Amino acid sequence: MDIILPWVENLTLGHLLFLMLVAFFAGFIDAIAGGGGLITIPALLTAGIPPHLSLGTNKLSSSFGSLTATITFFRKGFFSPSLWKAAAFGTLIGAASGTLLASILNADFIAKALPLIIICTAIYTLFASPSSSSMPTEKKGTLFQSVHGFILGGYDGVAGPGTGAFWTASALHFYRMEMLKTLGLARTMNFISNFTSLVTFAWLGHVAWGLGIAMGSTLMLGAWCGSHSAIRMGNLWVRRIFVLLVILISLRLAWQHWLAL
Repeated sequence: MDIILPWVENLTLGHLLFLMLVAFFAGFIDAIAGGGGLITIPALLTAGIPPHLSLGTNKLSSSFGSLTATITFFRKGFFSPSLWKAAAFGTLIGAASGTLLASILNADFIAKALPLIIICTAIYTLFASPSSSSMPTEKKGTLFQSVHGFILGGYDGVAGPGTGAFWTASALHFYRMEMLKTLGLARTMNFISNFTSLVTFAWLGHVAWGLGIAMGSTLMLGAWCGSHSAIRMGNLWVRRIFVLLVILISLRLAWQHWLAL
């Protein structure tokens, strides 16, 4: 008989090991192609974690990876906080508002909506080709940054999967920066929305701390391995395998919540 852990109702040791392995893979993929949350949230739901608790616990584990990336980009000079105060403020307000909205949505509705959101986001991640032909950063004012941050922060609070990829694609399109600075912006804003949403979910009691810390530790290890492997590996085949895996997991989840009797 599998060992039942006290962190979450009916969470077994087998579930924990599975989720830690998924988190490692998510961190590895996130460092190469982005979108680790597209893997961890379906895995949490598939393991039987309730929707609100899945979202809150995912925010805890993903905050580990996004904080590590934020510090790295800042130290290497690819992110300047003084240039993005408005975006940071909009992201914070949007994430808090989105999380509060998610907390009052029916759990069954969230369980049914997330597979569709995840599949659509995965397909977008596979085929999106961001443009870099728009206006330079200095022509985008604080109001634009605030609205941009509020929209993506709000999405991260309500659902979350693919937020980092959305930040990268939209920042490339709107701000026309070099790729490393774009990634620095995307990772930092993603951390702000992750942490804000985490604090809000924690206040509402929707975080499994032991599970989230365990997953966060292997996610960080996966991110470290992925970042060191990115130079030697081609992004295209990793991206395709990643999206295929996400769609398969999401279809399994959709079957579980939409069609199973």
